[in-house]
Amino acid sequence: MPSRPRRPTPERTPTGLDPRARAEAIFARLAAARPDPHTELSYRDPFTLLVAVVLSAQATDAGVNKATEKLFAVAPTPAAMVALGEEGVREYIKTIGLYRNKAKNVVALSRAILERHGGQVPREREALENLPGVGRKTANVVLNEAFGEPTIAVDTHVFRVADRTGLAPGKTPLEVEKKLLEIVPERFRKGAHHWLILHGRYICTARRPACERCPIADLCDHYARAGATAGGTAPAGKGGKGS
Repeated sequence: MPSRPRRPTPERTPTGLDPRARAEAIFARLAAARPDPHTELSYRDPFTLLVAVVLSAQATDAGVNKATEKLFAVAPTPAAMVALGEEGVREYIKTIGLYRNKAKNVVALSRAILERHGGQVPREREALENLPGVGRKTANVVLNEAFGEPTIAVDTHVFRVADRTGLAPGKTPLEVEKKLLEIVPERFRKGAHHWLILHGRYICTARRPACERCPIADLCDHYARAGATAGGTAPAGKGGKGS
């Protein structure tokens, strides 16, 4: 009698945990620390959020907020932004990197919203990505933050955290996004990219991750490898060897 084919062994990580079980644990902890995460960009409605996200490329949220506080006071709608014009927009955002091209895109997307969508920011991904200066990451942020969709936007922070921890490594943002959508439990998907962004911005930083105060260190491949090399242990009380 022929033997049954063997079931594939679930992929394991340096932490010794199943990827989905680890994702569940990671997001449960991040959610406990920040139950209601949101973008740190200041905005009033879907339109001002869209503009802020477009302006945030290669810029800090704090820098964008400083510029948009005055910009949105005079141009809070697509019609007002078009009336302000590229030169006018440039004057408000010239402290932000790539401001000339961003001003061009902001006025162009405002005009497109007026002409194609009756002045309202569209809720469909394809329509959003067809707006000037709007890519997949920007569309994901708007769909998630403004319209409550469980999308996951992969910026540099999310890409770094997903790779460094081993949560969802990939060669491209789209690859990382797809992996995250596969393993992140449904109840955590709406907040997932916010939690990862904030974790990457304040703890799992690019130059020196603050592993000593990381709430998920014992679930992280980077920490597991570093601990194995240096004889370190996870912070006490986090479920690692130090608990």
